[in-house]
Amino acid sequence: MIKTVKFGGSSLASALQFRKVKDIILADPSRRYVIPSAPGKRDPDDIKVTDLLYSYYEKISSGVDSAHIESRIRSRYLEIVEGLGLALDLSSEIDQIFSNLKNGYGQDYAASRGEYLNGLIMSDYLGFPFVDAAEVVLFDENGNFLSEETNEALKKRLGNLNTAVIPGFYGAMPDGTVKTFSRGGSDITGSLVARAVNAELYENFTDVSGFLLADPRIVDDPISIGVITYKELRELARMGACVLHEDAIFPVKEAGIPINIKNTNSPDDIGTLITSSIGQQSNHEITGIAGKKGYCTLSVRKSGFNSIRDFENRVLTILQKEKIPCESIPTSPDSISILVPQKSYYSKEFEVLSQVHSAIHPDAIYLDSDLALVAIGGRGTRTRDRIADRVFAALAEANIHIRTIDEGMKDLAMVIGVADRDFEATIRVIYNKLICDHCMHDAVVKS
Repeated sequence: MIKTVKFGGSSLASALQFRKVKDIILADPSRRYVIPSAPGKRDPDDIKVTDLLYSYYEKISSGVDSAHIESRIRSRYLEIVEGLGLALDLSSEIDQIFSNLKNGYGQDYAASRGEYLNGLIMSDYLGFPFVDAAEVVLFDENGNFLSEETNEALKKRLGNLNTAVIPGFYGAMPDGTVKTFSRGGSDITGSLVARAVNAELYENFTDVSGFLLADPRIVDDPISIGVITYKELRELARMGACVLHEDAIFPVKEAGIPINIKNTNSPDDIGTLITSSIGQQSNHEITGIAGKKGYCTLSVRKSGFNSIRDFENRVLTILQKEKIPCESIPTSPDSISILVPQKSYYSKEFEVLSQVHSAIHPDAIYLDSDLALVAIGGRGTRTRDRIADRVFAALAEANIHIRTIDEGMKDLAMVIGVADRDFEATIRVIYNKLICDHCMHDAVVKS
């Protein structure tokens, strides 16, 4: 078996965490290709190295003294090297990085150096060959990711390597300029490597034991789900669940490679398996609760709009032109309501309203602001009605008013809109009703 293993920032934040990672890798000889992130937080008050690098870049670009940040970044890596007892000397590498940044290297280069340096340490610590992601993760001259070219480059480079360390998060354009994925992009690198080496499993190690049914910052000690499909996870990720970068799903899904989300600090925990399909019955009615704040609903009213050709498309074209993404589009006989990110809409409100009035001559336009969306993942549409009944009753009892409802998404039981101020309370109420009540019922039955 071949496994690709990716470790997140919290898993590699210190020498102690590196030791845990080495134990995990050596415990299973099939863990042959390792993708490290940059050092994360060692404690809640700490700062991630990637954030320090972004801050350093901003300060030197503005001509502000940044020596103290440079010192913090340098010390993070030297502490790890010394704590592991390695003979590795990173001084010249670090000196070159700061010299390059002072001489105009870009923001993506700055951000990527956290993974690059951690990759060098991991390579030395494990005795695995180091493969610079800039040589095998490819972007075109406009910064667009080249999927097939990357797959071929990775296959060629890793084909003769039984083991390797490949830093996550970045690649390069044809001229060698470093280009990063969006934050969390080490997940993507892991999936690209898994596809290229035909791995049987992609293990993604983080600081939680799998995909939690709700955000632990909102719900105390939420339980994890054993198995979830790519589709279910993608919908929940789009709605704010952040255990895995949503773009990491595509390469492994196409190759039929499952992902196992595991905990570096509790490696024996089963975690969550993400796969194409599920035959087994879930222990719970739902697969997750996720959400986001900061939405508003733009409602355009026009009598008999259904009979007006391209009415809906005209509104959507205006929003697309102004680069305002649409979340959902409920309609009624005389109106269309479009849920959009509030910040994006407010920045272009005058332009949007002017064009809508000109193109459609509406009877009225309404705006419902300060909305939060809460998505409830449900396995199969048959669960929707009973979930809806219980959710609506529980929220009514908690005096939480539902302002929008969308049951159109295939792999979600529903998405509801509530006031921003009710966001956290809504998630707790839903979790307690659908999960805690279910667990209590099971306990009573077993007793």
